[in-house]
Amino acid sequence: MKQQVKKGILEIFVLAVLSKGESYGYQIINDLSDTIVITESTLYPILRRLLNQGELESYNEIFQGRNRKYYKITKKGKIHLDEFMEEWETIRKIYEILRK
Repeated sequence: MKQQVKKGILEIFVLAVLSKGESYGYQIINDLSDTIVITESTLYPILRRLLNQGELESYNEIFQGRNRKYYKITKKGKIHLDEFMEEWETIRKIYEILRK
């Protein structure tokens, strides 16, 4: 159960970063570094999974002579993120009750 929750949260983190604009792997890692530690070996399977689920799109662009793969959130990815935020609000309310 813990592993599934962690996997789901990491996907949400990635979708949240990409909801602010297109990006590439190394930059996504940097953008998340203030919140969580995520390695390339963790990030790229998440990106592939989100691509396969239709929540991200990707395209390649040459940058300083090298191919760089960019990712952008799709409508389906935005819906997933919005649904999570609605669920999170309920979880937050339950947490507040438990803290009292």
